[in-house]
Amino acid sequence: MDQTNKLIAQVQMPSLEGPGIIPNPNNPIENLDQILSTLIGFLSILAILWFTIQTIFAGYKYLSSHGDKGKIEEAGRSITNNLLGLAIAVFAIFLVAFIGRILGLGNIMDLPTLFNSLISNP
Repeated sequence: MDQTNKLIAQVQMPSLEGPGIIPNPNNPIENLDQILSTLIGFLSILAILWFTIQTIFAGYKYLSSHGDKGKIEEAGRSITNNLLGLAIAVFAIFLVAFIGRILGLGNIMDLPTLFNSLISNP
């Protein structure tokens, strides 16, 4: 039984490499900053893409309504709602960056650094 424990204890684990967040045990605030930056950046880009695609589809619905008042009103409401959602998503990006600076987390919206780290560590 002692031999098994010694062998397991002597195993060297390989280092983790590739894209993603490399944890820093000496500075947990830096880890939180990186996690928030990655999560918020990803969700922000996803939200902007979603509302843009939905606005394009609503525009198509408007163009293909063939003069039907109900379809025109529905497409108009959809376009309005999508543009409002896009404005809220963009406002949320600035609000999160502002709150991050107030809390002392630095620039949690540093997307160029995020993209460069993803590209340079394939």
